[in-house]
Amino acid sequence: MKIYNTLSKRKEEFIPLEEGRVKMYVCGPTVYNLIHIGNARPMIVFDTARRYMEYKGYKVNFVSNFTDVDDKIIAKANEEGVTADEISKRYIEECKKDMEGMNVRPATTHPLATEEIEGMVEMIQTLIDKGFAYPVADGTVYFRVKKFKEYGKLSHKNLDDLQSGFRALQVSGEEQKEDPLDFVLWKPRKEGEPAWPSPWCEGRPGWHIECSVMSKKYLGEEIDIHAGGEDLIFPHHENEIAQSECCNGKVFARYWMHNGFLNIDNKKMSKSLGNFFTVREIAEQYDLQVLRFFMLNAHYRSPLNFSRDLMEASKNSLERILNGAERLRFLADGAKKIEISPQEQESLNEAKKIYVSKFEEAMDDDFNTADALAAVFELVKFANTQINEESSKGYVVEVYAILKQLCDVLGLIIEKEKEVLDEDIERLIAERQAARKMKNFAKADEIRDQLTNMGIILEDTREGVKWKRA
Repeated sequence: MKIYNTLSKRKEEFIPLEEGRVKMYVCGPTVYNLIHIGNARPMIVFDTARRYMEYKGYKVNFVSNFTDVDDKIIAKANEEGVTADEISKRYIEECKKDMEGMNVRPATTHPLATEEIEGMVEMIQTLIDKGFAYPVADGTVYFRVKKFKEYGKLSHKNLDDLQSGFRALQVSGEEQKEDPLDFVLWKPRKEGEPAWPSPWCEGRPGWHIECSVMSKKYLGEEIDIHAGGEDLIFPHHENEIAQSECCNGKVFARYWMHNGFLNIDNKKMSKSLGNFFTVREIAEQYDLQVLRFFMLNAHYRSPLNFSRDLMEASKNSLERILNGAERLRFLADGAKKIEISPQEQESLNEAKKIYVSKFEEAMDDDFNTADALAAVFELVKFANTQINEESSKGYVVEVYAILKQLCDVLGLIIEKEKEVLDEDIERLIAERQAARKMKNFAKADEIRDQLTNMGIILEDTREGVKWKRA
């Protein structure tokens, strides 16, 4: 399996630190609002990479954080007149709902920045003790960029160019820095902001230190893969490398993966342009499986253009896979329970050899999901032409199992949920009403909960019980 490493700017054979195990950290969202489709791309992309590594037999420790203290969170809290903690907790839950809708599996660990402050203070103190960081009069702590000789190795930026750029962008209040390139590890409290005690002042951590600390705590000082959006390469991931390697004296991450940017109708997504879409807004028009398919139908490192036409095309393409799967299930239900014939066995072996091999070759080549999907479509075409009412049950079931396994790796759900019919809903409501008349409120509540789980909302009115789908 080869992975394109941003650090070396080339594809490299993946060799884990520990045989059979993968330690992977993916930068998660800052939770101040509903996640947008730009947030969705790394979630889907790296969830798929994780699924494939598990398919290959690796045990993956997958860590993805929530940044739950940040200027945007504080601004949102002040705007609503609530605490920053209320805002972050609310949107973490909303984010998890959207992740579930996109079939993004929960991480092994979802650490929260606010619960790791003690570790951040410890790492900052270590950096100060080693001479890589320094506190100033107001309690701010800065990292000495030029002290780390390899600074710029991930973004491939020249320190001299950075120096001149930062000199031009120097802002007031940073005169206390030793060097314009130095970045914040800890900053003093401002009025109305959450703060924590530290040896330097009451305050809160800089953004970059958070991931260094959480990665170290949950994965160790050295990890296999660190991933995120292309926009994080500089300065966030560059600064993470500097902090972690200066603190621990070891290579931080062996492979760096970054997904490409997402544009909307060939323009950068922006609220001011009116082309800003949350995942929740997309869910009002499309099943989020369509969004997942759309994201996977391009290589993760390529820029991706989002448009209604492309979403419609993705919807139609996904429907071809779902229809093929539904046809196989239908044929399996009525298939003859006879031995798989030699011809069927030969055909089955050929399907595994051709389509599964094509799928794996694509995924082994830096997680090329676009080519992997092409292999899935070829398998569907094979099933449509080779399997019919005369096929044995075992043959049909085996082909379906192959299709399901490959789609599972991509996070595509091919088994449609059974539709809840109106008559079934009315029957359960009648049973609930009967239970209430008999004063069997426990039974009535049980039926209400059952309907809620089915996505049915009840409203008791004077005219009787009204219901709607959630």
